Amino acid sequence: MDIAPRIIIDEKVRSGKPVIKGTRVPVELVLGKLAGGMTYEEVMTEYDLTKEDILAALHYAAKHLSDEEVRAVI
Repeated sequence: MDIAPRIIIDEKVRSGKPVIKGTRVPVELVLGKLAGGMTYEEVMTEYDLTKEDILAALHYAAKHLSDEEVRAVI
């Protein structure tokens, strides 16, 4: 099922985690590699992705976080 442009979920692929469409590459892996210091080009080469795939993962994560509600616990 498409959940965002270029992002899908399928319970038969990576236990239903969001992945880049047409691959088995989880969104969280792309984000983790970028956060760990890999460049777009390195991620693209390592996982056979396009720049648009990476941008879709970033957009999905930003949208997901913008919907998150955070409350301070005192």
